[in-house]
Amino acid sequence: MGEPKMCQIICKTKIDDKQTKELKEKIEDEYRVNMILDNLPLVVSIARQDRGATVYQAGCQGPICWLKYHKDETTDLSRIVGFEVKPFSINHQFEGPWNDKTTRLITCDPHASKLVVNSDTPQEVEAGKEIIFTYDVGFEESDVKWASRWDTYLLMTDDQIHWFSIVNSLMIVLFLSGMVAMIMLRTLYRDISRYNQLETEEEAQEETGWKLVHGDVFRPPANSDLLCVCVGTGVQFFGMLLVTMIFAVLGFLSPSNRGGLMTAMLLTWVLMGLFAGYASSRLYKMFKGSEWKSITLRTAFLFPGIAFGIFFILNALIWGEKSSGAVPFTTMFALVLLWFGISVPLVFVGSYLGFKQPAIEAPVKTNKIPRQVPEQAWYMNPAFTILIGGILPFGAVFIELFFILTSIWLHQFYYIFGFLFLVFIILIITCAEITIVLCYFQLCSEDYMWWWRSYLTSGSSAIYLFLYAGFYFFTKLQITKVVSGILYFGYMLLASFAFCVLTGTIGFCACFWFTRLIYSSVKID
Repeated sequence: MGEPKMCQIICKTKIDDKQTKELKEKIEDEYRVNMILDNLPLVVSIARQDRGATVYQAGCQGPICWLKYHKDETTDLSRIVGFEVKPFSINHQFEGPWNDKTTRLITCDPHASKLVVNSDTPQEVEAGKEIIFTYDVGFEESDVKWASRWDTYLLMTDDQIHWFSIVNSLMIVLFLSGMVAMIMLRTLYRDISRYNQLETEEEAQEETGWKLVHGDVFRPPANSDLLCVCVGTGVQFFGMLLVTMIFAVLGFLSPSNRGGLMTAMLLTWVLMGLFAGYASSRLYKMFKGSEWKSITLRTAFLFPGIAFGIFFILNALIWGEKSSGAVPFTTMFALVLLWFGISVPLVFVGSYLGFKQPAIEAPVKTNKIPRQVPEQAWYMNPAFTILIGGILPFGAVFIELFFILTSIWLHQFYYIFGFLFLVFIILIITCAEITIVLCYFQLCSEDYMWWWRSYLTSGSSAIYLFLYAGFYFFTKLQITKVVSGILYFGYMLLASFAFCVLTGTIGFCACFWFTRLIYSSVKID
């Protein structure tokens, strides 16, 4: 600490044909060295021409490291507040016989005050040529205090996305949501008033719309067990994201705490198993189910089993490439322990508590014989309405999705959790409103099979998320290796699946509340 090093020789090596090819590929693919000092990532300073400011890019390709420190006047001690590099490539030369300890370089000699300041004579990568690696370390006093040392890192931004476009997009989504809410409230108020004013039998026989299907609207759907499991898992996801984002907004999950966000999400997911079991069993009991242990096992193992299977296969591919990025066996064992030791028991506890509660009563009685669904117009086709319904929720998040993908795949810092929380709230409102609107139109056309369609309407936004991930892959990333591509699409498929479960559950819960509300508001003989 505090001792500068100039022109320090690391080694001299001669590369063969295979090493030459690999080194050239890494240079062309712009591989970077990622180092950490005192929990600070190494960065390259880049001058911005448009603002005259300096921003930082993580990773380096060169040897000159500048350590910035802040000196405490009271204790006379120093703490590191910056870790920057200036990358240079230079074809080093030396005279006389080579000696690792005493060799003096012609191109870089601190005794002759000859230092590397540019890359005018770069080192060419050729087979059979010798390469000399050196490094410099310099110290510079800084006015930045240790508590504020991350502020500079978090000033990083992407020139391609401007705050104006983000705010503009959010305002459009809010405006559309407000319009949808106004239309629904006015239309429903008129319908309910009209139905309650029907007095004669002739008028009642002529009525049309959603009241006609009151005897079938709460009939249990096909594959109701799977729907219960999906809703329970979605509740678990919702709780995990809500709690994690609240902690992040309050500043408990700073980027300086490496791995803190992922650890918090995993632990919160495990603890939210209680609510997953409760939600799935309550819905299951409403559908007259009696095997609550069966539904509990499916809730505890379906999504985590699929996620763990995909994760294990992708990690095996990384192991096969002998990459240091592979998750160690001990970590995998710890994940399985969290799953079986905490999550599964909590799901059982929640399911037991939920099943002990009285069954949710429908506001209207269900007929014994199902009513025939009339032929539907082309625009009420389930596939069409489901695909249309996913566009608006995706539109609420796709700009923010760019930042998230950049932080994950381009090793940038993500820190705007306040804005992310706002987007999350808007996503909830959008999923709920678009699903309620399409459910209302469906019931008005006398189609009472709304259970699964309400789940898939907002859940279809995951299709657009995965398509956007593919667009991002081909336009923003320069990934050429097959294994790397499989990793990307494998993880994005898993993320899209989770997004489908989350948004689908939000839409389903909104529709469930909506149908109970409207059918409890009209007089039914």
